[in-house]
Amino acid sequence: MSTLGTGRIFALVGPSGAGKDTLLAGLEAAGLAHRVRRVITRTPRPGDEPFEGVSQAEFERRRAEGQFALHWRAHGLAYGLPWAEFAAQQDGRDVVFNGSRAMLAEAARVFPGLQAILIEAPPEVLAARLAARGREAGAALAARLERDTGAVPAGLPVIRLCNDGTPAEGIARLIAALQPSSNRSS
Repeated sequence: MSTLGTGRIFALVGPSGAGKDTLLAGLEAAGLAHRVRRVITRTPRPGDEPFEGVSQAEFERRRAEGQFALHWRAHGLAYGLPWAEFAAQQDGRDVVFNGSRAMLAEAARVFPGLQAILIEAPPEVLAARLAARGREAGAALAARLERDTGAVPAGLPVIRLCNDGTPAEGIARLIAALQPSSNRSS
């Protein structure tokens, strides 16, 4: 498997509808990075990202045992990133995880050298993508679009990527942005 670099860790963040899961799937399919499989306290649904769905009790057991490199709560759910998923970095492979901006400061503490990838898209693109998912409508959809997702912590290297086109265009932009010679913005 080829890699983008030598064991870098990236946190992919952005609002709902920005296309994070689609971009991660494309990056993984290209064999360019290891995608961290999250543990989430809900049952998987068709079209979801690949994750391990567990009960709240099971999640808390694993958290108490120290199995998660990072964990956080969002949208009424608990999310965890198992330490085992980061072993690929020790093998020199790049590792990318779908995270939350609210946990980036902690992620940077756990993983020195962490880089954030902020996926952005215009509001009308986000609205269309969320509507197409069919998970929310009306006021619930509007509330998701209005949600403040917070800022990226100062000093954390950030790659900003506009994902306003087709999935193939977004994946190509992400692959190009992750090349070691890419210019980074903060």
